[in-house]
Amino acid sequence: MKDESIIELYWERSEAAIEESERAYGRYCRAVAYGILRDMSDAEEAVNDTWLKAWNAMPPERPQSLKGFFGRITRQLSLNRLEKKMAGKRGGGEMALALDELAECIADRDNGEDFADQIALRDALNSFLRKLSPEARTVFIRRYWHVQSIDEIAKACGMSVSKVKSMLMRTRNRLKKALTEEGFFG
Repeated sequence: MKDESIIELYWERSEAAIEESERAYGRYCRAVAYGILRDMSDAEEAVNDTWLKAWNAMPPERPQSLKGFFGRITRQLSLNRLEKKMAGKRGGGEMALALDELAECIADRDNGEDFADQIALRDALNSFLRKLSPEARTVFIRRYWHVQSIDEIAKACGMSVSKVKSMLMRTRNRLKKALTEEGFFG
């Protein structure tokens, strides 16, 4: 079923919307959730919560990209679940490592960052990603969106671990420079 038809099912409040969403994007959403949570039962719960959140969001929201919409919801729910799971524990696995790596690139704006700043940052990141080579963009997204380990990325991309590490370091340095030029660092 096409995305527009699935969206129409949500707008009609038809329970078939959830079934069609699961059929079309369940596997993708489980992969996103598992990449963050590393636990299949937690990932399954996050995907089930995704359908509920989508049900509550449509209407009024009418997403441009259903895959992106579901992916964003699943990712945020998974991150929230991981944060709760890690509360009180030392360390945080791949998520903590990935966030530490990016900490130098993205300014900490604990000054009541407003919506316009968030949109500007999103646009700057999207522009930066479009300028990367397909290989560098794939590695970057696997690490910082799907939260894959360096070893997983190396295996999936047919690269050595050292090549992935150096590629990520160079890309983070380029990102920091780009964000500095955009005014995100003082």
